[in-house]
Amino acid sequence: QGLKPIVSTESPALVVGTTTKLASDLPATDSFLSKNKVPDQQKIFQRTDGLPVHLKRGVPDKLLYRTTMALTIGGTIYCLIALYMASHPR
Repeated sequence: QGLKPIVSTESPALVVGTTTKLASDLPATDSFLSKNKVPDQQKIFQRTDGLPVHLKRGVPDKLLYRTTMALTIGGTIYCLIALYMASHPR
């Protein structure tokens, strides 16, 4: 009788009949390519104007920073009030 091979030597049947498209078969579109913005961003962030990095882009960064600080301070105050109310039951 002997040992029988565990792995089948036949190729498996095709489960899904879709074809694979190669990159060379796709149409040559440059719509997803755009201008490299890295040099412009480097000029902005490497300026020596005394501002921290998280505020270098102006008004949008200031707005995000101040909103984050307000939410942080508000959340801290809310947690302290909740802790005070929990520690003094009625």
